[in-house]
Amino acid sequence: MKNKKILYTVITAVNVISLAGTLILTIVGSSLAKSQRYNSASERWDSAGDCSQISCFLADDSGFSTDSVGGIKSNIYAELKNISIIPEDNQKLVPEAYSASAGQVSIKSDTTTGRSEAEITVAGGDFFLFRDFYFIDGSYFTENDIMQDGAVIDRSLAWSLYGAENVSGKNIYINGTKFYIAGVIENPQTKPEQKTVGELPQAYISYDGANLLNLGDADIMGGSSGFKKISCYECIVPNPVENYAYNAVNNYFDSAYKNKCTVVNNSERFKPSVRASAFKDISDYAVINNTVIYPYWENASRIVEFKLTSLYFCRRLTYIIPVMTALYLLVLLYKGAGRLRRNITEWICNKIEWLIYNHNEKQRQKKENI
Repeated sequence: MKNKKILYTVITAVNVISLAGTLILTIVGSSLAKSQRYNSASERWDSAGDCSQISCFLADDSGFSTDSVGGIKSNIYAELKNISIIPEDNQKLVPEAYSASAGQVSIKSDTTTGRSEAEITVAGGDFFLFRDFYFIDGSYFTENDIMQDGAVIDRSLAWSLYGAENVSGKNIYINGTKFYIAGVIENPQTKPEQKTVGELPQAYISYDGANLLNLGDADIMGGSSGFKKISCYECIVPNPVENYAYNAVNNYFDSAYKNKCTVVNNSERFKPSVRASAFKDISDYAVINNTVIYPYWENASRIVEFKLTSLYFCRRLTYIIPVMTALYLLVLLYKGAGRLRRNITEWICNKIEWLIYNHNEKQRQKKENI
């Protein structure tokens, strides 16, 4: 009896520890996933959860450019039309964004000492919807702006140029070309982003703004026709059936840019079931089978993916003891139910026998009285 009590105490303690481990790993995993907010653009766009966010990262020699955006968009709309999803009047059914790195540039301010090197990204479409930067001052530029000479810079660059962060509206000069500061954003805050963003501060300009520059590299600038290069294309697509949006985008890029692109389902990538199942392919993160160069925000997300793959696989292991305990209890319950059934059956049989006996006795007594 004493040994059984010790055994049950140990089993209970182990189950409590396992369930506590499950809870802790769940909280840590959820926190890691939420930290990479760029993967949640579809939730910001459609809180009902009927859309998926898809990103495609392309090699420099893929040939995908601003001239190609119309083709993928037409293909997506055609796929949606096949299942009777069509945009209503003036409705933006598929928000999209595209961008490319223009490399390192020199930026100076109107002051004599304000000067810095910076990494510049050329952005188009709804780029800032997908990035969800935290704006310290000002706002972002759009393709509808009359003038396309606005730039969004990070806090570090603002301090290097003007010694302050509330500097929207002030002039800056990118490789000698005049722009104005449309907005100032916070520096990357998460450890994966800080690890992948590099040492240079960040600046963002539009594609029309890029064409005002002379970076001295025809290949980077896209040749005499201007800057058209796209290394990151992303969109938010209605997803009436699981993976419908991803398949529509992936099939297009896989056929047109095979081995020169990587397509990511941002809306699914951090789900526990997806990450735990990916553990068997975790070595793939160490293998590069194309020439795609990812922007820092995607590299940060891939770091988180790697961590979550191991974390959620370990979380699955914490289920083993509680599941085995539950099965053991079910067996005991089944055995107990069997004994209970036998006891009930025996009681019913005894009751029936007693009723029959009483009935026969009454009948016998009646006969004797007669």
